[in-house]
Amino acid sequence: MGDLLGHPRAALARRFGKGMVLRLDQAMGSAPEPVSPAKPPDHFAVRMTLPDPIGHMEDIEAGIDRLLPRLCASLKAKGRGVRRIALQAFRSDHAVETIEVGLARASHIEDRIRPLLVMKIEDIDAGFGIDMLRLEALQTEPLHDVQAGGHLQAGAAVRKRLDGHTALDDLMGRLGARVGLDCITRLHPASSHIPEKSHTRLAAAWSEAHKGAWPRSPAPRPALMWRPEPVMAPDSPRLPQTFRWRGQTLERLRATGPERIAPEWWLDDPDWRTGVRDYWVTDTTDGQRLWLYFAHGATMSPGWFCQGSFC
Repeated sequence: MGDLLGHPRAALARRFGKGMVLRLDQAMGSAPEPVSPAKPPDHFAVRMTLPDPIGHMEDIEAGIDRLLPRLCASLKAKGRGVRRIALQAFRSDHAVETIEVGLARASHIEDRIRPLLVMKIEDIDAGFGIDMLRLEALQTEPLHDVQAGGHLQAGAAVRKRLDGHTALDDLMGRLGARVGLDCITRLHPASSHIPEKSHTRLAAAWSEAHKGAWPRSPAPRPALMWRPEPVMAPDSPRLPQTFRWRGQTLERLRATGPERIAPEWWLDDPDWRTGVRDYWVTDTTDGQRLWLYFAHGATMSPGWFCQGSFC
């Protein structure tokens, strides 16, 4: 480097090019090296200052009708859709009331956002009056314009739009405004031979529905499944004729089984410390169909348990 810097700049430029000489000058600090900062993300928010304080729910709803079209127009111009939106009500006593709603699918359509906000208006405490309303898109996602199709593609486009399940998304949005979107879940198949681990639970608003058939189980699985509950019966692998469960004395009518399932030896699951299980589909004389199993015992004692019901 010292030998290179000792040569005249013109000779260096002829030998290595002007770009190399410029990079050397920038490395030594004798030439500026401008840095272009990253563009800040788009921020979508609108507000409205009120001439007189308001307090009625109808007035707040009217304010939403004025703010929401402006916000949706900004989102549409940038090709974005809102997933979470907040309405802030600034009171005359300097307090701020905020409500938030989420959408199951990003959108910039007013008719899909407005009902969710209106459902939450009752949570706003107007106090001595509201001076300003502010609507902000807290989370947005890109939306792609739909390409117009010709006459031959019109039928397919209609079917595709109907298959979009927008009605289901709107329903999830309405329910989510009441109970929270995280409380609405859907099941997806999981890779495990353990019955209670054969599926995984995902938030419906943030996941797609499973497409295709579920993996078939080697034996029937109950419609209702819970953590194993002890059954009072002799500690013998032979299926008992009578047993006691949940305060009931039940008598076996017929049974199908056993289906043997071994625990996942590479995991320490507290519910499977009783070792290998033999499952029986058991019909009782009072009309119940239960999923019983006998645990052969491992780190815990053997015994009978009930894990589900087919009714």
